[in-house]
Amino acid sequence: MASLRLALRSLGASRLYNRPFVRWCIPSSKVRAFSTKLSPPSKAVVYEQHGPPDQVTKVIDLPPVELGANDVCVKMLAAPINPSDINRIEGVYPVRPQVPAIGGYEGVGEVHALGSAVNSLSVGDWVIPSPPSFGTWQTYIVKEESIWHKINKNVPMEYAATVTVNPLTALLMLEDFVKLNSGESIVQNGATSIVGQCIIQLAKIQGIRSINIIRDRAGSEEAKEKLKRLGADEVYTESQLEVKNVKSLLGDLPEPLLGLNCVGGNAASLVLKFLRQGGTMVTYGGMSKKPITVSTSSFIFKDLSLRGFWLQKWMSSEKAKDCREMIDYILSLVQSGKLKYEMELVPFNDFSVALGRALGKLGSHPKQVIKF
Repeated sequence: MASLRLALRSLGASRLYNRPFVRWCIPSSKVRAFSTKLSPPSKAVVYEQHGPPDQVTKVIDLPPVELGANDVCVKMLAAPINPSDINRIEGVYPVRPQVPAIGGYEGVGEVHALGSAVNSLSVGDWVIPSPPSFGTWQTYIVKEESIWHKINKNVPMEYAATVTVNPLTALLMLEDFVKLNSGESIVQNGATSIVGQCIIQLAKIQGIRSINIIRDRAGSEEAKEKLKRLGADEVYTESQLEVKNVKSLLGDLPEPLLGLNCVGGNAASLVLKFLRQGGTMVTYGGMSKKPITVSTSSFIFKDLSLRGFWLQKWMSSEKAKDCREMIDYILSLVQSGKLKYEMELVPFNDFSVALGRALGKLGSHPKQVIKF
């Protein structure tokens, strides 16, 4: 604890208080005795160095933060543990905050206090950081007004906390790469993931049919039924697709124009086999940690295109308006019961348990969402 506080003090005001995304601690010299607006003290999950998340993270107390005229203090309600959060702590993600840092990248909170010049929000509003930003695993956050996007308070807390990363990724990939018309089809691997579940449901809403590939493992038949209840047209395990001509399995489904890959290796090759002439495969993850291998004939004779998608690169201040409109649309689908996925709310006091589940050390669990 002493070493962390020393490290924080050594960073100084310009490094922490003025950092555009993570304003989670300020030196005592910045907390003036005559200040009228201070955040409450906060508890936060911090890490001083990169490494295994269950070894380098700790929960500490942080002092109050002074609110500037354009600042908003938000009491966090919930925030998920995403794979990208784990990768940032490990130090293997392309973009990560400087250490010492607070974990978390998305979440939802309630406005607790306002700076004197803030006029777009009111105390009690529910807000999310949009675009998302570092440091959501803490009880109180102070950020500028422009960071926060007001949402409907009637949305279930866990969906509001998780809307920005997984569902938005699914919607963007369906809309940004090829023009899909009602009646056409897509193919994807990793279909049991939250992105995969969202793709199935969003495609169904647009009249697009889906072919879904899952891993061979215990409970695969139950997983198939679950995905079909969400609207999947076909669900296959990888071993079922080890046939000479996978397209013979399509039946009345049209050959897919778009394929989505989050696994890599053989699972990516299976997606490519389904694609029709001129099709596109978009890769947004590599869970198998194996490369994508493409046959020469796929390029020459099928003219397939391989693309990549990274949400953080897509989101920018120029696209903030579009991003927020899409988030509102997704949350409206949640409210109407047209979009759902499984999550598990865990009290902040049990963060270590939630982290262990997210790391896969305690068996298979739904996405872990911390409730503050």
